[in-house]
Amino acid sequence: MTVVVMGIKIVPPTPADHNAMWEMFHYVVSKGDTYVYAPDSDQEYFENLWLKTPLKTFVAKEGETVVGTYVLRENRPGLGDHMANAGFITHPDHQSKGIAQAMCKHALVEAKKHGFKAMQFNFVVSTNLRAVKLWQHMGFKIIGTVPEAYRHQGLNKLVDVHVMWRKV
Repeated sequence: MTVVVMGIKIVPPTPADHNAMWEMFHYVVSKGDTYVYAPDSDQEYFENLWLKTPLKTFVAKEGETVVGTYVLRENRPGLGDHMANAGFITHPDHQSKGIAQAMCKHALVEAKKHGFKAMQFNFVVSTNLRAVKLWQHMGFKIIGTVPEAYRHQGLNKLVDVHVMWRKV
């Protein structure tokens, strides 16, 4: 089913979208400044993480161009499975266009549809100010900060991470 949020088409990916998703993931993760995944993560790791294990995976498209992707999963299994978790990547050439916000709006609706009560981001790098500001704009609150939990590759130092949460 195609859903349009803020002019962005958000759909489940087809195999034809996988390479564009991998290229975005690789570009963002290899910088080592926003995601905890190893900068040298390979395509097999990406496919397991982003395509095989999540509850749902989506792509954001402008026309037929993949401009973003996100995954939705349970935050923890068992007695924590009522809490959602999501990860978002926007193509670097398409940032500041509202794509991450559109994907987040979509993810919150999807989370509710799947019976989740809230969504939690476990590891938001504190220096990723665009993400922190966006998630706060979307109603997420910083409920904890873990000092020096992230080895920031670009700054070559340890930085804090935030745990962010909101009801769905």
